[in-house]
Amino acid sequence: MELSDLNELTLNNIGDWPLPAKVGVVVVLCAAIGWAWYYFITRDQLGRLDKVQAEEVKLRHTFEEKQDKAANLEAYEKQLAEMEESFGAMVRQLPDRTEVAGLLVDVSQTGLAAGLEFELFQPAAEQDKDFYAELPIRMRVNGRYHEFGRFISGLAALPRIVTIHDVRISGADKRVEDAAQGARLKMEATVKTYRYLEEAALQ
Repeated sequence: MELSDLNELTLNNIGDWPLPAKVGVVVVLCAAIGWAWYYFITRDQLGRLDKVQAEEVKLRHTFEEKQDKAANLEAYEKQLAEMEESFGAMVRQLPDRTEVAGLLVDVSQTGLAAGLEFELFQPAAEQDKDFYAELPIRMRVNGRYHEFGRFISGLAALPRIVTIHDVRISGADKRVEDAAQGARLKMEATVKTYRYLEEAALQ
């Protein structure tokens, strides 16, 4: 088949075309049909397939998380019970309103037992928090360094929760120094005790 023969090819005599021309037309038609099939049908289907696959991965991940929680449900329930018990124990360390006065006495006696001399012991107004009230006590004491240590250890040993904040230690008045016993110091701090708020007070 020569190039000049291409000019004689028409759609009216397509049955008489030479074999290479027929093959070429079939290849072009197949390529056009394939492109149209991909562009109008397959491309959208592939996009939907990607979305479905991504959703499948997400659902599989969610399922695995829920399956893990379901498998460990007994352990979670046990852990929750332990947390509730621990919380109850901590709440029991918070005195109610009737015990606060005794706790203040315990704090002051702990300081005296450690050998400290109180210049100031001033409870401030209660500050309500989420489920407890905070009772700050401003204090200023004179003593020696190891006596301060005994006092703080004594506070930690109390059966109720007592914390100490804003500690400042400085040299005491020269008039109260004792060379035989070591230099005396002055400590200013805020001791905080806590009181559990009854449910009626929370509402």
